[in-house]
Amino acid sequence: MPLSNKKCLFLVQGEGRGHMMQSISMKQLVENAGMNVLGVLIGKSNRREIPSFYYERMDTSVIPIESPNMATDKNAKAIKALPSLFNVISKLPQFFRSLLIIHREIKKHKPDVIINFYEPLAGLYYLFFRPKIPMICIGHHYMFNHPEYTMPEGHFFASLGLKLWTGLISIGAKKKLALSFYPFDDCKDKSIYIIPPLLRREVQNQDTTNGSYLLVYLLNSGYMEDIIHWHSQNLQVKLHCFVDNKDIVDYYEYDSTLVFHQLNDKKFLEMMANSKGLVSTSGFESVCEAMYLGKPVFMVPVEGHYEQFCNSRDAAGAGAGLYDTSFKIDKFLTYLSGSYSENEEFREWVKKSEITILKHIHNVVHEDNNVRQLRPYNVLNKKIAYPS
Repeated sequence: MPLSNKKCLFLVQGEGRGHMMQSISMKQLVENAGMNVLGVLIGKSNRREIPSFYYERMDTSVIPIESPNMATDKNAKAIKALPSLFNVISKLPQFFRSLLIIHREIKKHKPDVIINFYEPLAGLYYLFFRPKIPMICIGHHYMFNHPEYTMPEGHFFASLGLKLWTGLISIGAKKKLALSFYPFDDCKDKSIYIIPPLLRREVQNQDTTNGSYLLVYLLNSGYMEDIIHWHSQNLQVKLHCFVDNKDIVDYYEYDSTLVFHQLNDKKFLEMMANSKGLVSTSGFESVCEAMYLGKPVFMVPVEGHYEQFCNSRDAAGAGAGLYDTSFKIDKFLTYLSGSYSENEEFREWVKKSEITILKHIHNVVHEDNNVRQLRPYNVLNKKIAYPS
């Protein structure tokens, strides 16, 4: 496809590892097609640090910016809606500064397309600045706004809030590429196009074995206590746990059968490939990686994290494994003692990802008059003093 010498800029949400891994995969994909990734703007917060491996793997300009993120309880576990909202309101001046940084980088690089990995400020940028550059949004969340997608029952306000938030993030998008566990019809009226999971080539080329340990991934560090509690009663079960914890530089050996690791993409992939299965807080990307490698998954959504709640139900229906409300890993061990069949249909679905995504990018980059007209007046249509 004629994408050679075309330029793109990434906007990436820095919450968890999923969107970061998707951006790494996308960089591999578009550069192989001849495009140039000019830089990355990634959301950060005081609660998390952008892992060092991300800077190394992107191998381009990576600029952290202050961005809206979810607030947790005092134990760094559950997501709290009202504190999250108050946190966003209190940091509005910082977010406005981030919008100026985004504008500065876009004017500097003049990309042909912007690819947004669910970074919340992207929609606000298009709402107020109205750039003449098409944006493609990519993420599992856009499935939730598909009119035929069934959300879990009994969560009306959480469902409404997630849909509204996802709509805000994608304001001005030419296309919304919805990552899905399975094929689904496109909804062109809403510019929602269903695509397979975007997995790194390393995942698709990884050899696997059935090892002697379980791999654990935790979105929030507070859940380390839950893992330690279960482990204290099951010392014979080997656990390797990856978590974003500033106090862990590389790894921390709690004892001979429990080790905590700082986030590291290569180590995580290798250990997943050689594990018995994955215990996860239900992030879309990690579940998809495990499914592709033929590893059963035990999903425990972060409390108050409705997207992960939906992921766990959706993935279980797609054959990933089972879910629960707490880390009762012995339930998973019982599941592992039974029969688990690898999902070859899922692998074949994933293999269609590259050509499908490149087709959508090509159509957006080469389409004339592809910028949507936004109603709000461009309040910033004047000379701006950009942050350094």
